[in-house]
Amino acid sequence: MKQISAFIKPVLNSYSVLFFSQNRVLGGILLLVSFFNPVSGFAGLGCVLLSLLITKLLKLTGEDHRTGIYSFNSLLLGIAFGAFFQVNLMFIIWTVVACCMVVIASIIISQRLSKQNLPMLSLPFILVFWLVLLTSNSIFNTGLLQKSSSLLQEIYTGPGNLAGAEGYLAAALPRLLSLFFRSLSAVLFQHHIIAGMLIAIGILVHSRIAFSLLVISFLAACGFNSISHTYPEGISYYHLGANLMMASMAIGSFFTIPSLRSYLLAVLCIPFGFVVINALTTLMAVHVLPIFSLPFCVINISLLYFLTLIGHRSTLLLTKVQHYSPERNLYHVLNLQNRLNDLKYIKLSLPFMGYWTVSQGYNGAITHKGEWGQALDFVITDDEQKTYQFPGTLPEHFYCFNKPVLACADGVVEQVVNHIEDNDIGEENLKENWGNTVVINHAPGLYSKLSHLKKNSIKVKPGDSVKQGDLLGFCGNSGRSPEPHLHFQLQATPYIGSKTLSYPFAYYFNKKGHQNSLESYAIPNENDVLCNFEVNASLKKAFDLQPGFVAKLSTETGVTEDWEVFKDAANQSYIYSKTTDAAAYFINNGTMFYFTSFYGDKTSLLYYFYLAAYKVIFNDAGYVQAGDDLPVPLTNNKILLWLQDFAAPFYRFISIKYKSGIQVKKTGLNVVSRQYQEIAGKTRPLSEATIFVEHGNLQAFIININNRHIEAQWSTEN
Repeated sequence: MKQISAFIKPVLNSYSVLFFSQNRVLGGILLLVSFFNPVSGFAGLGCVLLSLLITKLLKLTGEDHRTGIYSFNSLLLGIAFGAFFQVNLMFIIWTVVACCMVVIASIIISQRLSKQNLPMLSLPFILVFWLVLLTSNSIFNTGLLQKSSSLLQEIYTGPGNLAGAEGYLAAALPRLLSLFFRSLSAVLFQHHIIAGMLIAIGILVHSRIAFSLLVISFLAACGFNSISHTYPEGISYYHLGANLMMASMAIGSFFTIPSLRSYLLAVLCIPFGFVVINALTTLMAVHVLPIFSLPFCVINISLLYFLTLIGHRSTLLLTKVQHYSPERNLYHVLNLQNRLNDLKYIKLSLPFMGYWTVSQGYNGAITHKGEWGQALDFVITDDEQKTYQFPGTLPEHFYCFNKPVLACADGVVEQVVNHIEDNDIGEENLKENWGNTVVINHAPGLYSKLSHLKKNSIKVKPGDSVKQGDLLGFCGNSGRSPEPHLHFQLQATPYIGSKTLSYPFAYYFNKKGHQNSLESYAIPNENDVLCNFEVNASLKKAFDLQPGFVAKLSTETGVTEDWEVFKDAANQSYIYSKTTDAAAYFINNGTMFYFTSFYGDKTSLLYYFYLAAYKVIFNDAGYVQAGDDLPVPLTNNKILLWLQDFAAPFYRFISIKYKSGIQVKKTGLNVVSRQYQEIAGKTRPLSEATIFVEHGNLQAFIININNRHIEAQWSTEN
């Protein structure tokens, strides 16, 4: 069964990828519609099978083989052969020869353009079919006999007369709607309303965002033509579908993350398309060659290259991880943009033990000004918010004086000043402003500086390697410091006195009343009372899933799954279910465990564990809860989800929330979590789960979801 599925999947993907999709429904519809012209249908399918066989023989059976990247140009070639030429023996021979040429061209062009992170699109088909057309029109006999049709007239000459009706639908439907459907069918070299309607249904099933862009670009093209009168008889439905609409859909929803700006760029493609279509039509008319979808290729490759060049200066997000679904691309980015800080920042901890208070924050009123404003001053306060015990006339009276100062992260010591006297209370040393100081290099362009330390208390020297939490020295009152405190800042250069950088601490507790609030990759505010995060060793050990870790999950109903942990080429860890082919990517940063994405069967035990352990903090304080957002598509109300899909680039009204906490039991720890849906302020529960941890090992989990109660026992050999 798996072999049949492995064969069918790349075939259907070869069709669906024409519309930048991997949706099997859309692929099946396109396969069916291609047979509206039986010759094109058989030729297209034959070319797909031949190209897949060639790539398999060449051992190019990776992701590009499965997604149809090497075969969709062959599909276009076969369909074009059926649309342009009459069937005879030479038709079959030249189709096979041209198909081989397209596969070679696809491999060459894709490899060359991929170095610039650019797609090949339909360039291999265009170049090879141009050669075929030039060959068939040459003075030498190739045996290829060209057909004549209204569609070919459209392709060759551009504007055409659409007055001829197509049966009942052509007469009953409004002209614009009829033109819209014919434009979609033209991508497969057809001009049938019914074919366009089926394709529209397939695209709607695949993506509401892509469908909306097709409609918007179609209306924009018709509107622009009515203003410019570029085509007095109307725009060619071939160029509407294969160039203008496809170019807008691709750049607005596939190559960029859908947003208001991507939609505006998609609309901007329309006047660009008018220019490119007219210019290329004039140029290629010299050789009596149609331009096919070359304008679509030129527009998208040019815009993508431009966006790549301007990089971070662009307000458009390029799609870096391609899921072949505009919705999934968008929801994935929205879900992860605030969750993957572990991959964006060096993990910094607070440079002290116990609870300290921020006496002066960023852009403070005393000394944190201008380019030196992104700094923090820390002191220790009592219940009355005082920093000292009576009488407060000596440095020793202050709670923070002589307290340990720690390295906030691993690094190498760059500079040390250790000889400056501590000030009497109320006095300041303006000549040696920073006092006793340690500067540590954590990464290129990232240094921490800790100042006003106690004289001769520093335990490190330049060149020493330090680990996070290592003792550096003790808090003092040296430099510009009227009373003992610790000055902390991040900077881009190793010099004492460097300008400051805004940079967050990874995880810490912020004391609010009698409870601690967990802060994640945040910058403390003035008067916040902070302490470092305490890790529960048992929880940390239980979720320490290293590559090679294997486990067997079994339920009371007899369902079993075998899991193993791997790392991919990007060094990202994931759990793979050998039983269901599902995969769940995760991060364990030593402070918490959390999943980043899931792929595969949503009835598998791995999926239920993904929901249960979506985010687990390694702290057993009962008041600490992990809160997070789950991907929006997890909602089980498909009607609302479709409505959200249409609005998602501009506004999100659905959110899926997750909360988890730790219960301490006599036999171990329980991770208790729940997932709930919020729509317009109304909350509805989705699932509840409990994970059982004993002696630093995962034992079992229970989840209640969709009126089902599932219990899974966990056994492992390593």
